[in-house]
Amino acid sequence: MRNPQLNKHGELQHLLTLDGLPREILIKILDIAAPFTEVAEREVKKLPLLRGKSIFNLFFENSTRTRTTFEIAAKRLSADVVNLNVSTSSTAKGESLLDTVDNLCAMQADMFVVRHASSGAPVLIAQHLQACGHDDIHVVNAGDGRHAHPTQGLLDMYTIRHCKGDFTRLSVAIVGDVLHSRVARSQIAALKTLGVPDLRVIGPKTLLPTAVEHMGVRVFHDMREGLRDVDVVMMLRLQNERMNGALLPTAQEYYKMWGLTAEKLALARPDAIVMHPGPMNRGVEIDSSVADGAQAVILKQVTYGIAVRMAVMSMLAGN
Repeated sequence: MRNPQLNKHGELQHLLTLDGLPREILIKILDIAAPFTEVAEREVKKLPLLRGKSIFNLFFENSTRTRTTFEIAAKRLSADVVNLNVSTSSTAKGESLLDTVDNLCAMQADMFVVRHASSGAPVLIAQHLQACGHDDIHVVNAGDGRHAHPTQGLLDMYTIRHCKGDFTRLSVAIVGDVLHSRVARSQIAALKTLGVPDLRVIGPKTLLPTAVEHMGVRVFHDMREGLRDVDVVMMLRLQNERMNGALLPTAQEYYKMWGLTAEKLALARPDAIVMHPGPMNRGVEIDSSVADGAQAVILKQVTYGIAVRMAVMSMLAGN
């Protein structure tokens, strides 16, 4: 069965998830992103690759950081960018998701960057476009429900490769609320595809998916044990709404057990890097001394995120 993200030539048509995406395509995106990191250092930060293309940012869920990096990436490729705050527009008046898409297709859209609280919304849009014969319009998933956040996963892979090189020799730990994290799902899919031999998840039982070990990871409920000798520590954001439910005790208790402190980080390899998708809850999942310390590459992730999103968009809609 053909991968729905690829066209009949085996090229990337949409970016909906990293799960099932061939290794060669992941590597190609990372390779294409590399020269784009240098664009930021030029006096004129523009390339003509998407000149004349119209990219619509459809954000049904707020995210200033993700939307801004997509917008910067598209503008650096010379695309025309339209930001739609859909929660306050037509869908709030009762127009369906696909009606909105149809209207934007009539405005000659070339790409939709979609963020939605419901898992599967970008996939639904991609299927609808195909059914309507709009094979020239591309969809990028900018985060959907608990399902996937593929560009975040890719920029994390770029950061790891930039700092560590070969994936096949690494020990990587993902720490925190894996259960509710679309970022973790994308990270696990990419790390497995890229050949990481030792992939660990660390967290309380209430915040790990049932049978998570079937995803090809080693499970640790003791953070100190899980961090021992790892090369990469990927912290996850603890969503504040989890603190009000029955899944966790207080934020202070969470920090004591699962927060990354300098003392816990010392159990990892001396040259281990610390990552976080942001926004960070300092003093909950990560201590400020670690977040601002020499091993943190959190701001690099943001910088590389623009280059990776440029790579994805140029692969989809460029030549």
